Amino acid sequence: MRVRRLGWAGVEVEAGGGERLLIDHVRDLSPLFTGWTSGEGLVAPDGRAGLALVTHLHRDHTDAAALAEALTPGAPVLRPAPGHGDDVDNATTLLAEKELVQHGLAAETVDVWSTREEGPFRVTAVPAVDGLGDPQVNWVVEADGQRVFHGGDTMFHGYWWLVARRFSPFDAVFLPANGAVVDAPHLQPPSPLPAALDPEQAAAAAEILDARHAVPVHYAPEQPEKIAGYAEVPDPEGEFRAHAGRRARVLAVGEWLDLTA
Repeated sequence: MRVRRLGWAGVEVEAGGGERLLIDHVRDLSPLFTGWTSGEGLVAPDGRAGLALVTHLHRDHTDAAALAEALTPGAPVLRPAPGHGDDVDNATTLLAEKELVQHGLAAETVDVWSTREEGPFRVTAVPAVDGLGDPQVNWVVEADGQRVFHGGDTMFHGYWWLVARRFSPFDAVFLPANGAVVDAPHLQPPSPLPAALDPEQAAAAAEILDARHAVPVHYAPEQPEKIAGYAEVPDPEGEFRAHAGRRARVLAVGEWLDLTA
């Protein structure tokens, strides 16, 4: 198995002689970045994929247009359940929900701890906690005798040890590390605490999961300007290296990590 960082939180996994799956692949970050230029800080997959996984339906993790372009026709898109409540409660997921329908993708809702086999891949949805209260899962992907974890933009939570007991050790874990603090109009009063793992929390999660390689994601190396009410730690890469030590493996956008090496 080998894994490629596509930018922001997106990754491409290749196994079984060239078959691929995508996790949180996006090509349009304009809902999050102010003045964003199309394609900036992102790369396309090397080939069409037969399966896509999304951790949650925030628009910087679920981009239906990008998935429609990158997937083989009819490829499953595995996703968590829709949000509960009214349109205000679901303000941050409505756009992605609408676009999945518009693009005719084969989206399927999955339950936590459910497992699916597609081609060479065995994928399991595991618990996660979303910083805005929206449904989220994280993903364990197994193929070719290797195992990786993708953390979406989860907060720190108490499920890490359950995941570790069932699946560790991991060859690689991809963890959010920008420690985003969010002040959204529909979530008032705002929290001053991170809505996604900060570098120290991500390093702690990597240790619990017994990761051989711990890769920070969910940040932009060039720190472009974000929408109002979204603030990151100033140096996710540097802080993550300091906390994760020997486990830390920082990948450039577009870089592959070969787990057979």
